[in-house]
Amino acid sequence: MLTRYFRLTEAVQAGHWSLGPSTDEQDQELEAWTAHTSRQVPDRIKLRIREKGRRRDFNLVGASGVPVLHARMAALFAEFTPQEVQLVPVDIKGCGDEYSLLIATRVIDLSRMRTELTKAGDPQVFRAGGSPGTLIVSEHIQLLLERARLTGAAFEEV
Repeated sequence: MLTRYFRLTEAVQAGHWSLGPSTDEQDQELEAWTAHTSRQVPDRIKLRIREKGRRRDFNLVGASGVPVLHARMAALFAEFTPQEVQLVPVDIKGCGDEYSLLIATRVIDLSRMRTELTKAGDPQVFRAGGSPGTLIVSEHIQLLLERARLTGAAFEEV
């Protein structure tokens, strides 16, 4: 039976915060590609709170939709997909070390997804080629995240 996959998107709700663009330690805004490629990513990334409100476990920031996760959600990715993701600590004023930027290390072309997935050994998480902000998770990861009752995440089957 083929594994089902889902695009992980942001469930925007009134009253929740909105995070601004990412910057490096010198407050220089990071280019969109930084968080989605194998290029050097800073050891720590800063984020500003653009709009105050209730915090969410899953956030997309910047024009390219870089995933930022609360420690509860990051722990699930670290436990169940350790070879497929990189977590980079994020500094958000007033949040301590609660958030991390998620970088999916595998890229798969969605137009040839089923063929590439067979070759890739049914990955649990990957980025869509040609669309760096598109994060795809397996049904297994989708169910884990839903059961954890994390805020801010929505799923769309691909």
